[in-house]
Amino acid sequence: MSIISDDLPLDLVSTDDSHDARRVAYGYVEDAFAEAQQDGLDSDALAHAALFAAFRTLVETYGEEATAIFAEGLADKIRSGAFSSGTRH
Repeated sequence: MSIISDDLPLDLVSTDDSHDARRVAYGYVEDAFAEAQQDGLDSDALAHAALFAAFRTLVETYGEEATAIFAEGLADKIRSGAFSSGTRH
């Protein structure tokens, strides 16, 4: 079973190809969100759809157990601000 890397240093300078690919991919996702919002789609609906698509792809790639283990660590990352930008709630 493969292990999903849970580090996503989008704001750190890195020469590692996988991190560069993740930065580029993140840019594509941000662009897709902006375009969909311009077309009138709700950002909450977009976020839920993106999460569903992401987890479906992770399950297809790594399997259910590895994806579940990865997901278990997300709560602490969210609470610690890993996904926050600007003002935290």
